[in-house]
Amino acid sequence: MMAFDLKAEQEFSLERHIEKILGTESGGDFTVACWEPGQTSPNHCHPHATEAYFCMEGGGHMNVNGEKVNIQPGMCIVHPPGEIHEYVNGEKRSLLFRVRYGDSVESRHFEKT
Repeated sequence: MMAFDLKAEQEFSLERHIEKILGTESGGDFTVACWEPGQTSPNHCHPHATEAYFCMEGGGHMNVNGEKVNIQPGMCIVHPPGEIHEYVNGEKRSLLFRVRYGDSVESRHFEKT
């Protein structure tokens, strides 16, 4: 069993969002991701892993396949392997919990078109 206190593990930076891996198990990892207002992830995918985000506080939106999906506390979004996505944080600090599983959690970054 693993148990995480996300509030105790949160860490914020004005320079970039912080992703802190809290544990690993069976080819996956568990991460707390902390975002300041307006911070954006790279446009990326995980070719060999499924990635799930759980919004604990704050929120923003996810850009996926030309669609903008609003994210708010209590929501979960799941990206299958290879799905290109980008997270854009909203006006408040956000605390997300991320789970990734697959043969490799490596990511590939893409330029926006």
